[in-house]
Amino acid sequence: MSIYPLRVFYPLRALPLVMSMLVTPFAYTEASTEKSISEKGETFPRNLEAYDQRFELLGSGVFTYMIWTAYAGAYYQAEGEIEPQPLGDVPRLLELAYFHNIEAGDFAEATTKTLEKSLTLYEFNQVEQEIETINQRYQDVAPGDRYRLSWDGDTLRLALNGEVIYEGGDSETASAMFGIWLGKKPLSEDFRDALLGKE
Repeated sequence: MSIYPLRVFYPLRALPLVMSMLVTPFAYTEASTEKSISEKGETFPRNLEAYDQRFELLGSGVFTYMIWTAYAGAYYQAEGEIEPQPLGDVPRLLELAYFHNIEAGDFAEATTKTLEKSLTLYEFNQVEQEIETINQRYQDVAPGDRYRLSWDGDTLRLALNGEVIYEGGDSETASAMFGIWLGKKPLSEDFRDALLGKE
């Protein structure tokens, strides 16, 4: 998902998005009694239910490209799974709230280019067909819209403002998609660490 007119934000087409990124992270503290957290005005619950599963927040942050605040994000794992496993098989969920207009084609291009850089050729070939399907399902977003990427242990889903626009995939596709933000070569290590609650 990547994910990522205000075309000024979209040197995404050339994907320098993978570099020079600054983040204002949020460090999740278990001691807090607040039911939600706020990132630049966007609120994320600490616990949520989706697809017949309960999820707990691990961390959140704001993704900033150069001088533009791109989106706020929050990462969740299945209730009780407090050890970060973004590329494992644990049910997990990533929600991104956007601050700018982004066209569907920019999401698709950014997703493909990011995965080509972060995966080996063999790994990319294994998921390429499913990634192409996801790329075809992206829709334009406006400020306030939210994409939600989730894996329940069997099915990968991409939803826009609560409406599922993609459903399918396998664990390899799920790891590839979550890896865009949470993998060993993410868009931003600082943003990844904030989402994993390491900041």
